[in-house]
Amino acid sequence: MILSIDTTSEFGSIALTEAHVVVEEVALHAPDGFGHVLFEHLERLLEKNGIKVHQMECFAAASGPGSFTGVRVGLAAAKGLAEAAGKRVVAVSNLRALAFFGTAPLRATVIDARRGEVYAAVYNHLLELAMPEVVVKYDHWLAALPARDCELISNIAAPRALAAAIGRIAWDDFRAGRASDPAGIDANYVRRSDAELFWRDPLPHGRGS
Repeated sequence: MILSIDTTSEFGSIALTEAHVVVEEVALHAPDGFGHVLFEHLERLLEKNGIKVHQMECFAAASGPGSFTGVRVGLAAAKGLAEAAGKRVVAVSNLRALAFFGTAPLRATVIDARRGEVYAAVYNHLLELAMPEVVVKYDHWLAALPARDCELISNIAAPRALAAAIGRIAWDDFRAGRASDPAGIDANYVRRSDAELFWRDPLPHGRGS
């Protein structure tokens, strides 16, 4: 089983998954932040399902991009629980989690970064990056998208609760040996320098042609 957490925005979620089966997902809303309420919700979820922390195969958390404080709260919780239980952690990009809800061969995912910019990426049907995660003006990003078989998925249109999707992605990563020691997990902040490099050559190696 995997306990997964998303606190990267005021609309968060937690979930228990067993392999690809969702045991339970709980949508949360904390406009003042999750720091003082998250463990109460986690305890309630585990107790309701008769599950102990040490029974987890691993733990998973949304790694961002998102609210700086929110990202840290969720990651810190997953890392702390994993450390206490002697387990590993999978960190899942929010952009990758959004791609989970798509059906097309290519899935262009986008999250509002404010000030007219977005966090964005393109993933394939295996949830592997096809175009890198960037922060950029929305119209510039749209212009660089592959013309065919590309599905647009935004955090506005997709389900708000991402924790179950994160847990199911984490299961595949765990089986593939991509889970990490808790100390090695960090937040996913999409740096502007990455975007600037990307837009000098928006479709490297002929992608999208």
